[in-house]
Amino acid sequence: QVQLVESGGGLVQAGDSPRLSCVASGRTFSEIVMGWFRQVPGKEREFVAAITWSGHKIENEAYGEGRFPVSRDNVKNTTYLQMNRLLPEDTAVYYCAARSNPIVPGPAYQFPYWGQGTQVTVVS
Repeated sequence: QVQLVESGGGLVQAGDSPRLSCVASGRTFSEIVMGWFRQVPGKEREFVAAITWSGHKIENEAYGEGRFPVSRDNVKNTTYLQMNRLLPEDTAVYYCAARSNPIVPGPAYQFPYWGQGTQVTVVS
């Protein structure tokens, strides 16, 4: 089992660049791929990014190149999602997720472990 706790998010201004954090526990951090998804009401959960223990990453560039870079601190068992130049259409609930290797770009059912989600609301 893996427990995931997200933090960050909230109400932000368009153009801001906040960062989300996710702390993992319950399993050796080196064994798991960490991922981020987002969801708006009425739509499926969408893949944003994922990263392995060694730093290999996949980022969904449909949102714009370099807009949602993912990183992780293996000492702190924490993964981060940097959100750059946010737009109102980035408003969503953002979820941290985890799975065993190998890394995959979603879909959501490929990740068995989930955090509670954190709301990000972007206002112009």
